[in-house]
Amino acid sequence: MLEPSGLAGLVSVDREKLTATARAGTPLKVLNEALAAQGLSLHNMGDIAEQTIAGATSTGTRGVVASLSAQIAGLELVTGTGQVLRADAETNPDVFAVARLGLGALGILTEITFAVEPVFTLEAHEFPMLWDEAMERFDAMARENHHAEMYWFPHTDRILAKENNRVLEDPEPLGRFRHWLDDEFLSNTMFGVVNRIGNARPSLIPKISNLSGQMLSERTYSDVPHKVFTSSRSVVFREMEYAVPREVGLEALAEVRRWIDSSGIMISFPVEVRTTPADDIALSTSSGRESMYLAFHMNAQTDHTAYFKGVEDILRGYDGRPHWGKLNTRTAADLAPAYPRWDEFQAVRDRLDPDRVFSNTYLRRVLGD
Repeated sequence: MLEPSGLAGLVSVDREKLTATARAGTPLKVLNEALAAQGLSLHNMGDIAEQTIAGATSTGTRGVVASLSAQIAGLELVTGTGQVLRADAETNPDVFAVARLGLGALGILTEITFAVEPVFTLEAHEFPMLWDEAMERFDAMARENHHAEMYWFPHTDRILAKENNRVLEDPEPLGRFRHWLDDEFLSNTMFGVVNRIGNARPSLIPKISNLSGQMLSERTYSDVPHKVFTSSRSVVFREMEYAVPREVGLEALAEVRRWIDSSGIMISFPVEVRTTPADDIALSTSSGRESMYLAFHMNAQTDHTAYFKGVEDILRGYDGRPHWGKLNTRTAADLAPAYPRWDEFQAVRDRLDPDRVFSNTYLRRVLGD
């Protein structure tokens, strides 16, 4: 296990090219703050900012619109043969095509250069919906907003929708008390209490979820991007996430709901629904196709096995691709057909790490020997 946190910090900013280079062990939250201090921002990011940029990009972390890997403009890595290699669209383009999402199988990332832009104001509009309305409106929401996502509360018709859009006005963040009440006390402290009650009395989970959904309220606020995209999480959970072709995403979600309703499994975490455009990275879960991402969570004190297996069995039938950094049971034999550029990745892997210096139990399962 490689711990890269000592290899951290912003290295350089190129304002003409609008790129920023950071050492690979830099946590996303540190990069976000460093860029903001320079009046810059990433285009998009996920909702967790604790990971290093090496870990986040190597596993395909993404938000709505595009992954962090798709925002990479260049990288430096040490290969399995000890070579220090730089890659971008012009230099070693074959490596660049696969190493932006390399699973740690191609080498040790030492520096990553991201495309950035001047910092902007992002406005979030959050509001409750019911299932039927959400199924009818989600495609329009995704089309008409810069970022759109929703969270369905299992065992209920309750959904929390979120639309993020760039605006020209100055930021108007939540007040300190409202931020503490909504995002710390209710979303973390009280949610932790609710999960402990659910662990003790699983039969209460549907009632608790329905009550939680009824308590959702509409709110609008704006801030610099990383303060809107990211959120704090203190309730420990296990997660599985799948990308399915965009055109069948809502159909797949509806089938998962039918299975959950008939399974008898009690689920206290909402199901997260997002979309992304196609990208050109060989092993990206959005490689070559627009995708809908469905994320499933279970608190860490509850056995997630039956829930995740049931969902995974369904989503495999929709040509689903699992998030590389989250739980799944897939193997190289059945992942290879899901990625048209699988052989391209393996050819670069054979060249950069012929002796499998960087192989491990997980990589042998999902990539083969």
